[in-house]
Amino acid sequence: MCNCGNRRQQFQQQVVARHYDQPAENAVEKKVQDVTFEYIGKTALTVTGSITRKRYYFSHPDQVLKVDYRDAPGMMAVPLLKKVNLTKERLQ
Repeated sequence: MCNCGNRRQQFQQQVVARHYDQPAENAVEKKVQDVTFEYIGKTALTVTGSITRKRYYFSHPDQVLKVDYRDAPGMMAVPLLKKVNLTKERLQ
């Protein structure tokens, strides 16, 4: 008799075990900082991050938001967004 089913079950159990051994993303301290962008348009703007799919809503001109570092390259392609270096006091 073939014992393929037993080996398949063992493999599936190993994959599941590896999945749960990894710490949650929120539990791990981020080593890369978020990137700050300022909206320089005249109305509101919503942009969806190309990697995280998170929606960033700029409700008014000159608004400053932190953007996940993984989404930053795509945000730099948006003409009305400007990457800025700011102190924490200006962030809202």
